[in-house]
Amino acid sequence: MTAPDAPDLLALLDRYERPLVRYACSIVGDLDSARDVVQETFIKLAQGGVREMTNHECGMPNSQNGTAPRAPHLEAWLFTVTRNRALDHQRKHRRIIPMPLPDNRPDGGPGPAATLERREAASSLFRLLDALSPNQREVIRLKFQNDLSYREIADVTQLSVTNVGFLLHTGLKKLRALLREQPLPDFDLPLRSTL
Repeated sequence: MTAPDAPDLLALLDRYERPLVRYACSIVGDLDSARDVVQETFIKLAQGGVREMTNHECGMPNSQNGTAPRAPHLEAWLFTVTRNRALDHQRKHRRIIPMPLPDNRPDGGPGPAATLERREAASSLFRLLDALSPNQREVIRLKFQNDLSYREIADVTQLSVTNVGFLLHTGLKKLRALLREQPLPDFDLPLRSTL
């Protein structure tokens, strides 16, 4: 398949926009900047940018006929390009911005009190994530926020699959220890839904 046509691009946008924005936001710390990064990623895809990617930028070989990668490589390509664009943005701006929590509450969902409790628990968990190393935070977010496999995380981060597994194991072990030290009411949500 060559660069996706308009209907395919819309389907890809529907499928990947939110996870990519959430991932970019975890790197740049600003929702608007994260949306700009993801927009650049999809512009690159729409322009057939996959065939222009070098092994250095993308971390995976280009197909020989210049076509976009097939799934599951497309997902890894999108996350890799988003990561590279976010890191470029971060280097360019060199400022620290606190990451706002996205509002993912659907209409008819929990009321304001439940939403506030959930945000406070998520905020507490994000503070605990800050105690981890940057590599541990990144692989945990890719695994639990975006449901990427170890192989896909390795493709995105340019780490070995073994290193990804080690970082996940040690990061989760440290999070568990930190969670045990926290008051119980702060963390009555399942860990996966909060990450």
